Amino acid sequence: MIEGRVLCGLVALICLSCASGPRQYAQTSDSATSGCLRNPTCYTQPGDEAFLPWVDKAARAAASAGATMKLLEAADVARIEHLLVECAKEANHAVDEREYGQGKYPDDKECLRVVGQDKDGKPIRRQAELGRLKHDVAFACVRREILRRFPTNVSIEPSYVIRTGKSGQQDLMKPDVVLHASGRPDQAQCVYDFKFPCLKASKGNPLSVSETQEQMTRYSKLDGQCNPAIITPQFGIIRE
Repeated sequence: MIEGRVLCGLVALICLSCASGPRQYAQTSDSATSGCLRNPTCYTQPGDEAFLPWVDKAARAAASAGATMKLLEAADVARIEHLLVECAKEANHAVDEREYGQGKYPDDKECLRVVGQDKDGKPIRRQAELGRLKHDVAFACVRREILRRFPTNVSIEPSYVIRTGKSGQQDLMKPDVVLHASGRPDQAQCVYDFKFPCLKASKGNPLSVSETQEQMTRYSKLDGQCNPAIITPQFGIIRE
């Protein structure tokens, strides 16, 4: 078993919203709704999206005592990152041992083996299947080791919608783990994705994968205090 500040006035939140230009992000219902239930200043639009409380809502909530937000201290972030790495290692070891035996792991041929098809008829390879299984174990570890210690500052797979430009194009993103202001998943602090490389080349340089680079660029739009990071069993926390 693994061992186990920013105060921002309402006026500052209003200024941040006004200064952010055309880009804004919303958090969708799977995690934003629970955040709103804990926070009376959060505003839910009709439908399936929970939106940031912009100026009009902030003005109506000016008398609210819950307008301040508490971010995690640096020491807490470091502790969580340590636990995230341990969860990645645990998941990688547990699944490989279960699927292949003690001390064994898949080679490149096994990683590329087709095990099924998706709804569009495209092949599903073993590396994707193993990645899903390892994510399941890693998420269980995060719930057990991190959420119980930081229940209001950590979310698993929250969804965000980024709107950019005059056309209002939407980009839906769903990071694996997000650290955020207490009770406010819409105020991201640090963003992480678990990666479980299967191919030998990917294990040696996980950031070389183009999809991962694109993913980190997209996550940077959430304006967290930390650069987006991936977590691998081999290298731990990796940031560009």
